[in-house]
Amino acid sequence: MDGIDDKQLDALAIRLGEALGRRAWLFATAESCTGGWIAKVMTDVPGSSHWFDRGFVTYSNPAKTDLLGVDADLILREGAVSEPVVRAMAEGALARSLAAMSVAVSGIAGPGGGTPDKPLGTVWFAWAQRDGSLRSERRRFPGDRAAVRSQAVAHAMRVAIDVAS
Repeated sequence: MDGIDDKQLDALAIRLGEALGRRAWLFATAESCTGGWIAKVMTDVPGSSHWFDRGFVTYSNPAKTDLLGVDADLILREGAVSEPVVRAMAEGALARSLAAMSVAVSGIAGPGGGTPDKPLGTVWFAWAQRDGSLRSERRRFPGDRAAVRSQAVAHAMRVAIDVAS
């Protein structure tokens, strides 16, 4: 599967908003490789102020530390595209928001930057909840930079729908 189109992303955002609304939950994002795209798609939905609290675009490592409280040593040790860092990003977004649930995304969208351990298309996700639940997973998406990013946006919302439902 290559990129996800805008209509598909819009439909996912509507479904996520409905799931969050049923629970009266606010949502927050902590985005690196998606650059605020999840927050953009979600806030394109009329009425999203009822369930979207805020988004953090933490593209650089210092931004992850400054805005989300991710330990700089953790980033140096594990790399920005890693399970421990994305989990810390999701927890940081919850700690710095009114949200009941957050998603964090960090990946290598390309065209450069891949390594044998972290090839192009590698994206780490984490979903955190106020009750202490924290889920994370690694995915690898095919395609160019835009395709990797759009698939990451869609996957982040699909899992959030499952968690909120």
